[in-house]
Amino acid sequence: MILVTGGTGLVGSHLLYHLTLENDVIRAIYRTKKSIEAVQKVFFYDADNGASLFSKIEWIQADITDVPSLEKAFEKVTFVYHAAALVSFDPLAYRTMRQVNIDGTANIVNFCIDKKVQKLCFVSSIAAVGESINSIEINEENEWVVGKNHSGYPITKYGAEMEVWRATQEGVDVVIVNPGIILGAGFWTSSSGKFFTQVAKGFRFYTEGITGFVGVTDVVTAMLQLMKSEVKNERFILVSENNSFKEVFSQIAEGLGKKKPTIKISKIVTAVLWRIDTIISKITKKTPLLTKENAKSLHEASFYSSEKIKKEINYSFEPIKEVIQKTCTLFLKG
Repeated sequence: MILVTGGTGLVGSHLLYHLTLENDVIRAIYRTKKSIEAVQKVFFYDADNGASLFSKIEWIQADITDVPSLEKAFEKVTFVYHAAALVSFDPLAYRTMRQVNIDGTANIVNFCIDKKVQKLCFVSSIAAVGESINSIEINEENEWVVGKNHSGYPITKYGAEMEVWRATQEGVDVVIVNPGIILGAGFWTSSSGKFFTQVAKGFRFYTEGITGFVGVTDVVTAMLQLMKSEVKNERFILVSENNSFKEVFSQIAEGLGKKKPTIKISKIVTAVLWRIDTIISKITKKTPLLTKENAKSLHEASFYSSEKIKKEINYSFEPIKEVIQKTCTLFLKG
């Protein structure tokens, strides 16, 4: 039996789709029935087989932070894909992120150990990889510097990785993937899906920050191949290309038939905007759209290497331009 946590998110939903292509029964955790609707949308992009594939999923209501609810979810489970996480750059969400990302992962690891799960695949992030030294491309060997000025999300993902490595000391084989910004269809109001929604509305702004991007299909395909392979107790950066936000937004605009962004936002402007947004969020009690952390990331230039996975399992990534074109096509279908 295969268990998927975070099955109602971008990576989890696409992972479930690919898993059902090969397996009869897949078990997935959900918290609310409404969250399953977005998963159905991903399956129904496959007009011919979507409904029958979706019916293969055994849904169990559970929460990774609630140990008793996980008991039933782990019955007869032999392989686990742990994709559940809370992503936020709001400083006020730090305690909740620790609870979900670190404590929740510890719970998953404990069950994997107790139930003698054969292999665990954990979805981390390039945010949990050490920074570049002397402008060299970042790889899996870059050391995470404890105490450095990291924001809440990277800290909690790094902490989650430490919990996963603990499983290897108790006989559970592990693989960790560290994807860049993941582009894919189905979740247009969250994560990178907002890129497509905003550009469709005529968003004209850009920054020249650079980071790693990868298609969601590449992420789940790499996960599946790693789980089937003899590879164990290793981590892999998953980045197709290092691109600027300007280039990515321009390609999205082209794919949606919109004008490309032409207004460059400077560091000074974003510094002013995140401060204003912080004040507004305190008054309205709403989560800020722009924080000090993500405002800074919009201008940083970080380059990542995926050479390790390319060599380990002979993996080839889909070009980001093709990923964006396919995603735009699905966005326009609604």
